[in-house]
Amino acid sequence: MGSLGPTELIIIGLIIILLFGAKKLPDTARALGQSLRLFKKETQKLREEDDDKSTVVQAQAETVTPQPAPAPPAQIPPATATPSVEDRLRQLEEENAKLRATSQPAAQPSDKKN
Repeated sequence: MGSLGPTELIIIGLIIILLFGAKKLPDTARALGQSLRLFKKETQKLREEDDDKSTVVQAQAETVTPQPAPAPPAQIPPATATPSVEDRLRQLEEENAKLRATSQPAAQPSDKKN
């Protein structure tokens, strides 16, 4: 009871012809063929775009030159040494205090009594 034999296929074909009529079948087959061709074109375009993207990525990967290694720390002059974490934290706290002082207006009494 698995596959259809040739006689079953012929019977199914005759039933389809009787149901849809002989005039509509060529139009339906033509529309189905056009749809399949359109689908095939679109899938080929998608594949070509994917291939183009992968070749562009590969070309970019090949053209990228390795960057030279950064200079070892011994070559950095000692005059440009960065402040320690504690010094930087202290500076930030001082700046924060200055900003708070300038952003808050001087305390003025809001209710004046005569």
